[in-house]
Amino acid sequence: MGKQRRWRHMLGLLLATSLVVAACGDDDGGGSAEGFKFGMILVGPQNDQGWSQAHYEAGLYVIEELGLPADAMIVLDKVNTADRPETSLESVVDDMVAQGAQLVFATSDDMRDGIEAAAANHPEVPMIWSSGDNAWTEGQDYRADLTNLGNIMGRMEYGKMIAGCAAALTTQTGQIAYLGPLINDETRRLVNSAFLGARYCYENYREQDPTTLGFEVKWIGFWFNIPGFTLDPTQVTNEFLAAGADVVISGIDTTEAIVRVGQAFAADESVWAIPYDFKDACATAPAACLGVPYFNWGPSYLDAVQSVIDDEFEATWLWLGPDWDDINDPDSSAVGWVSGDALSEEAQADLDDFIAGLGSGDINLYLGPLNWQDGTEFLADGVEATDFQIWYAEQLLEGIVGASAP
Repeated sequence: MGKQRRWRHMLGLLLATSLVVAACGDDDGGGSAEGFKFGMILVGPQNDQGWSQAHYEAGLYVIEELGLPADAMIVLDKVNTADRPETSLESVVDDMVAQGAQLVFATSDDMRDGIEAAAANHPEVPMIWSSGDNAWTEGQDYRADLTNLGNIMGRMEYGKMIAGCAAALTTQTGQIAYLGPLINDETRRLVNSAFLGARYCYENYREQDPTTLGFEVKWIGFWFNIPGFTLDPTQVTNEFLAAGADVVISGIDTTEAIVRVGQAFAADESVWAIPYDFKDACATAPAACLGVPYFNWGPSYLDAVQSVIDDEFEATWLWLGPDWDDINDPDSSAVGWVSGDALSEEAQADLDDFIAGLGSGDINLYLGPLNWQDGTEFLADGVEATDFQIWYAEQLLEGIVGASAP
């Protein structure tokens, strides 16, 4: 798919009418990619089979699509206070810019303060803060002064709805567990989305009372395990299984849930897992894997790089949905789902129907009545949630067991 076509297609995926996107140059014009370099700052290991690897491989996609040399991507992984306590994000950006980076990607919500400071320090260098909202003109944290810092995020809410549905179609105990990272707006809205997907499919395909479906979240305290700082995700998974949950949905960056569930499955336990973030995550324990919702950052990162090459970069906020024509199209879909070996044929048929309903709009899960966990109203009967209400999720939804606040 050519750059111009891909960009037009991506515009069609935007669901928020407030988004304004800078168009890339066409295939016959624009600047040259020769000599272009970009920085990639990862919160975890670049081979974590999760969040950070998905971003790293997006960088490889950019290199391949533009025919750049391998050293065009300047990478530093494990940029967090536990692994690199003496390293500030600002100093990382300083170093990448000194090495010739013409665009810098900061790829974690935790990088907010550092990347905003770095953008202010280098106003001439375009930057992307993935998962952020500083460029959203209607957002709570809009920064009109940071004209060089844009945001890209996938609408993983859809992926989590699909994950929740797959869990509900499979569970035999009626108990679904969610292994959560830290608690913030992003993680709450993803848990809420998985819960809504599970409840819908339990009622409409399993024909079971959705109020009898158990759905519990436990938070480990960070995006991945840091011994002595977070809860041990393997131990938390053990606790879920011991309490009767037979499907564990992972919301952390790494693979502990699928590893532990895979071990239990191999010991003839009827348990399953749904990993997160990375397209090939099921390979860790394929026999126990129901599927994986994953981010595909490559196309949007390519467009960002091309806009810099063409001198057309604008700091915009992108919240990109799946390409409903093919949610696994590597050149167009920001969010995908790959079903695992453990998903039954019957469940797959129901899940396909569910995905088609999400894509057509016939299934709208963010539609009232819905209450917050404390019983206060989130959405009145018949009221559809706005992007703002979904993005800034104040609490978990009523019916979810687990903490809404740290």
